[in-house]
Amino acid sequence: MENKILLSITLSMLLSFFSGTLFAQASAPITSASGSGVKQLGSIRRINGSDLLLLTDQGAELAVKIQPNARLLRLAPGQTDLKSAAIIQITDLQVGDRVLVRGKPAGDGFAVDASAVIVMKQQDIEQMKKQELLDWQRRSIGGLVKQVDNATGTITLIVANKNITVTTTPKTTFKRYSPDSVKWEDATAATLADIHSGDQLRAKGDKSEDGSQLAAEEVVAGTFRNISGLISGVDPVQSTVTVQDIATKRPVTIKITTDSQMKRLPAQLAQGLALRMKGLSTIAPGAGAAGARTDVGRPRSGDFNQMLGRLSASTLGDLHKGEAVMIVSTQGSQKQPPVVITLLEGVEPILTASPGGKGSETLLTPWSLASIPGGDQ
Repeated sequence: MENKILLSITLSMLLSFFSGTLFAQASAPITSASGSGVKQLGSIRRINGSDLLLLTDQGAELAVKIQPNARLLRLAPGQTDLKSAAIIQITDLQVGDRVLVRGKPAGDGFAVDASAVIVMKQQDIEQMKKQELLDWQRRSIGGLVKQVDNATGTITLIVANKNITVTTTPKTTFKRYSPDSVKWEDATAATLADIHSGDQLRAKGDKSEDGSQLAAEEVVAGTFRNISGLISGVDPVQSTVTVQDIATKRPVTIKITTDSQMKRLPAQLAQGLALRMKGLSTIAPGAGAAGARTDVGRPRSGDFNQMLGRLSASTLGDLHKGEAVMIVSTQGSQKQPPVVITLLEGVEPILTASPGGKGSETLLTPWSLASIPGGDQ
């Protein structure tokens, strides 16, 4: 997924250094609170001398006029102490840099005269994102929540038909996705009590040697739809696909967006997964369709989504009436249809092995490795 995640955690923590209130609309006159000034987080969109055009985290554009005596400080990702910040010049600023601007309304009331600009360089953010993504790739698991024990702080996950125990502590941080989004920036703070059986969950932490347990440092969860069945219609104009859901026996129309992940399983891989779901065996070494990795069906320490990441992407044009698919989507609403998060083609053997349509619940999670916390969605 290509959505840009704005990693503003560290800069957000710096808000406590300043007084005042956030303002949301740059098109409206800017007012200060009790004369204490204003402050705003955002990304630099344009630079013209000492004038900046800021794209705020609320999605509005804001004109910023850096004053001659303004302090410009550069913080590295993870830094929260301004005493360790480096002093920089206006010429060090670049388009794309993340900034926290402090100042007061300009004379016209539609801009900010900045007395302080705290900068996190774009290249520093990108490096931090890569490190975070790598950490989640190496140290996380994702699956379907089977049980939550609030007394012991443990969560039982179903991962590829196996039970994995996730242990939490008071230091574990929890987030929950909004009903219509799998984007990390849309997730809100949560607790263990907010996690329920049937939720999709991903946890990061240290795994036991046998892989049966994970001591969670971070947990993100959400409620998503699992849809399995045969395609009954494809609408390329509306970018939708209609599936006759096996579980409900009803047609479901799901929208496909540029953020939707679509993959096709090679035939040998699908057969191997079907056998594994029956508890028989896995794919023989060397099996695989042309152009696909031949080892992706073998058991390994990662989860199923790691394997999906190595498969070629499909498009809406690859979908055909009568084809079997497994889908994880957002919940949707009366006004908005559910949106495909992950769609998997070539799954006929899996649905045959799991006729109740439960295959997608145990195999698919609503996030790819490109959309987990710290990566680009």
